[in-house]
Amino acid sequence: MSNTAKRQPDGPGKPVKPGKRPVPVASEHTELRPRQVAFDWSRTPLHWVPGDPATTHTINVLHLLLPAGERWFVHVYKQALPLIRDARLREDVIGFIGQEAIHSQAHDDVLPQLRRLGLDPDPYTAQVDWFFEKLLGDRTLPPGRPRRWWLLERIALIAAIEHYTAFLGDWVLNAEALDRKGADPVMLDLLRWHGAEEVEHRSVAFDLFLHVDGAYSRRVRTWGLAFGALVFLWQRGVRFFMENDPTLTDGKASFRAFLRGGREGVLPGAGDMLRSIPTYLGRAYHPSQECSTAQAVAYLAGSPGANGRVPDRTSEGA
Repeated sequence: MSNTAKRQPDGPGKPVKPGKRPVPVASEHTELRPRQVAFDWSRTPLHWVPGDPATTHTINVLHLLLPAGERWFVHVYKQALPLIRDARLREDVIGFIGQEAIHSQAHDDVLPQLRRLGLDPDPYTAQVDWFFEKLLGDRTLPPGRPRRWWLLERIALIAAIEHYTAFLGDWVLNAEALDRKGADPVMLDLLRWHGAEEVEHRSVAFDLFLHVDGAYSRRVRTWGLAFGALVFLWQRGVRFFMENDPTLTDGKASFRAFLRGGREGVLPGAGDMLRSIPTYLGRAYHPSQECSTAQAVAYLAGSPGANGRVPDRTSEGA
């Protein structure tokens, strides 16, 4: 067991009982490094999952949520660095910060293509920016315990959100139904590069939470906040895309379409998402117990966008 997992909580809350502490899988740890990626969006259509705007736009919400969210991750973690007393965890957090900064920029780079195709994302991204910068941003609090409490809350929120980004990363790495449906290879490469790095660094946010606090009550409370916020923002994003898609005369988002996508494998299954809840809330849970670092690293080694290569568009008749 690593030093990070053995530490007693150093902030408010009750220590985790012996025998119920999260146990990391040591072999799943890997050195993290940001990758300088490049993607060419000039030939990516608005409906990059052919004939399926509902699936396309459900996934497209990532391009609106992630830039602001990952900038917020970086901001919070820079504030957390002085609290880290473990050298390896500090290196992991610095690697995490580097990867998240590039994720934010890569998804931001998709937005000009959406505008060229007639869909202006600004009204929705303004709401997302407010959520992360104002609602979850820095607050004027007295130094000491109140200021530390707000930092610990946000660190725990990030750990909960990262549980779902790793879940989605693992899903998209294995979503062969998207390939079969002819999804745009550049978009798939962006999603799988990002997903692979989410799997690669899936333990960092949770390890940082354990290091600075680890209180189970805070883990449960912030999971509820994170899950509720993600569901709320995601469904608003899908509705925004469907209602503003210039090619749809009566675009409406529906839960039925989401369930259909899950059954077809082009979206995560609702049942799988629900089953991930008790996983995160298990007292002995650690992110390294889920997903495969080896699969993620293998994809990253061959990713066109992560290695400066042009994706193969032969399936499109190019």
